[in-house]
Amino acid sequence: MASINARRNKSGQITSFTIRVYRGYDSSGKRLKPYTLTYTPEPGWSEKKAIREANKRAVQFEQECENGFAGNATGLKIADFAPVYLAAMQDKLSPVVYHSYVRTLDTVIIPALGHIKLADLKPVHVQQFVKQLAAMPKMKRNGEADPSGEKISVATIRRKLAVLQSMLTFATKLGYIGVNPADAKRLTLPKMPRPEIEIFTKQQAAYILQCLRNEPLQFQTMIQLAIYTGAREGELVALKFSDINFATRKLVINRSAYKLKGEPVKTKAPKSNKARTVTLNKSCIDLLAELSQEHLLEKLRLGDAWNGDEWVFTQWDGSIMHPQTPSRQFDKFLKRNNIPHRKFHSLRHTSATLLLYNGTDLKTVQERLGHADFTTTNRYLHLVEQADAEAVDSLEELLQEKHA
Repeated sequence: MASINARRNKSGQITSFTIRVYRGYDSSGKRLKPYTLTYTPEPGWSEKKAIREANKRAVQFEQECENGFAGNATGLKIADFAPVYLAAMQDKLSPVVYHSYVRTLDTVIIPALGHIKLADLKPVHVQQFVKQLAAMPKMKRNGEADPSGEKISVATIRRKLAVLQSMLTFATKLGYIGVNPADAKRLTLPKMPRPEIEIFTKQQAAYILQCLRNEPLQFQTMIQLAIYTGAREGELVALKFSDINFATRKLVINRSAYKLKGEPVKTKAPKSNKARTVTLNKSCIDLLAELSQEHLLEKLRLGDAWNGDEWVFTQWDGSIMHPQTPSRQFDKFLKRNNIPHRKFHSLRHTSATLLLYNGTDLKTVQERLGHADFTTTNRYLHLVEQADAEAVDSLEELLQEKHA
């Protein structure tokens, strides 16, 4: 077991930790020199957090020693370091993101760079890796190459490169390499186009609400909640009736649904890792009350076949809905009603934009949508300005027509 000793300054504050892993004795009975690591906590951490993180690093360092990595970083290949990196990231990343990191490492990074030693990896290797990524064909969901012959997007290239950059940053922190050869400053990367935020106009949103009257109750409720609350798809799927206070019209969003291949649907904390409470309009509350009664009747009808757990949006037997079902149903709904195609997530963007256009302050919109900071919410302001400019132009045309 590793030993940990804290070093303190004159004020008694912890400045670093010395972690030692003892190696036992050699054949002559002489104690071998232990592996030693100095761990420095981040500035501003509390003593409790610094000790907790030092303990985590000690466990990690002990594992590295057992695997023969410690003290021998010069011979450590990227393929050998990947499991160490993933073990450290598993508790820090969401399950979906962690799964995507594993897939990117297994299918892209290790086949291309896994044979290279960490200490030998240079920016030229990473630049060649970026070139290989740019030549990769766009893939369909079933794993086959897209028949269009298109290559993967710049955004996809950046996402895959980000995994390598993260792993090498971690290797730098551990002292295995001095600098990160995948640092963006050392590379020439394809220019990232500014992503466009797709929204439904006020008229389109109103038409969507009108068309919903002909849809099943569960779908009506889902789309109305998406428009009025701006909740993410996974957050809507993970809602329970116990999250709703019908008297005060308050909805607590405190979990999000996700599904990994070969596993059942699970839930986790929302993207911001913080629960949030939003106020619902009367039409949403009425739909939710009606849906609750519909579930109760189905539960009575199905008896033991009902597999519910207070989920608002369910499969036929009351079990939680698949997280991708809303998107599939929404695509079909748009086609049936000849509405321009937008992703389900566009309903979230639409909700934010309509709130801002109606005069809601930025802080309230940020809190309703669960954004960690104003930076994300600020993206919608230019859409509001654009809509305002279009409204002025339309008014001018109208007045000129009447004047003529």
